[in-house]
Amino acid sequence: MINSNAYNYIDVLSKAADYSWKRNEIISNNLANVDTPGYKRKDVTFESYLMQELTSGDSTSLRQRINDVDLSNLNSTVYTDYSELSYRLDGNNVDIDTENVEFASNQIYYQTIIDTINYQFDMLTAAMQR
Repeated sequence: MINSNAYNYIDVLSKAADYSWKRNEIISNNLANVDTPGYKRKDVTFESYLMQELTSGDSTSLRQRINDVDLSNLNSTVYTDYSELSYRLDGNNVDIDTENVEFASNQIYYQTIIDTINYQFDMLTAAMQR
């Protein structure tokens, strides 16, 4: 497996799992502050960085584009979402229903990423046993 880049895909998935974990924390914080006057919801961005990395190269092969990803550019960023918008008179803009949907969606995303990482390691293990 010398120079095979076998782990690049797993490294990218690991960065996606880190993002999802951070987003889970941010959404939990939003839910905890649903009744805090003046609190503005926060969110995390990652997908745009990933898409930029995957589309920035000359290669047409997805495998090669994943191999070319600069992992240092795949960091998630926390931002305040709709800071000028408020749903209530107290200035808070957290909608509990939206946060619950985002929380559930993010949990499914995270579990899918973890399952995919496990599958990749299972494939590598099977290949080494042959």
